[in-house]
Amino acid sequence: MSISHAPPGSPEPDISDIPKGGEPSQASPDLEPIVPASTRRTRVPRWLRRTSGPVLLLALWQLLSATGALTSDVLASPGTIARVGSDLIADGSLPNAMGVSLQRVAVGLLLGTVVGTGLALISGLFRVGEDLVDASVQMLRTVPFVGLIPLFIIWFGIGEAPKIAIITLGVSFPLYLNVYAGIRGVDSQLIEAGESLGLSRWGLVRHVVLPGALPGAMTGLRYSLGIAWLALVFAEQINADAGIGFLMVQARDFLRTDVIVVCLIVYAFLGLLADFIVRTLERLLLQWRPTFTGR
Repeated sequence: MSISHAPPGSPEPDISDIPKGGEPSQASPDLEPIVPASTRRTRVPRWLRRTSGPVLLLALWQLLSATGALTSDVLASPGTIARVGSDLIADGSLPNAMGVSLQRVAVGLLLGTVVGTGLALISGLFRVGEDLVDASVQMLRTVPFVGLIPLFIIWFGIGEAPKIAIITLGVSFPLYLNVYAGIRGVDSQLIEAGESLGLSRWGLVRHVVLPGALPGAMTGLRYSLGIAWLALVFAEQINADAGIGFLMVQARDFLRTDVIVVCLIVYAFLGLLADFIVRTLERLLLQWRPTFTGR
């Protein structure tokens, strides 16, 4: 083995730097952890970002009302709206109306979920069911459900039945479309893998098809909730004697824009609460599906 000598004048290598193999070791560079850009910038609390838009809108509304650019006969100020809302809560008219409206939405949503999901399962799982069901549903969903109110009044009278029927019809179609698309969107390779593992037809439906269609069903449920509140607005115009829509009709007759705005805010709040419940349910049921949540 030959030993190479260092040139004259150069420092002798440190023996501690020479590994057992005989070659001098190079000093390893300091490694710095890579930090994503989204974590390097200043983080603003998400609740503050989400509430900044409504707060700015409310401030603009108050400013226009205070300067007289927005008169009270066109739209009452936020302070007036808050006072009227507290009065309606104090005398019990608003809680009673909310209870009646929530009951109508709950019954219509339940019936619409059963009808829409049932038809989607029949049409999505079976080709014969698709041939018998899908064409009829596609034709009916293009008919504005609000235009069926006169027929529902003739068929069911002016009681609770036409109101529930309007909400049920409005809820059924979004659920049908999304559940059907979710079933037919399941990867065929997953079906083949399940069959190769010996799963029966019911096992494929239970362990492969339904979990794959669940994200679409959750999306359809969110759409259906929004349409349920929209249908409720129209349904409570049918000779209603209770509910939020009844309060709005009375306020319209007496030109009370403040009461109308209070009812609209209640509609928006209830819709936002229902959407929050569905999103929470979605996070619980879809923990197995990692998704992009934004940066």
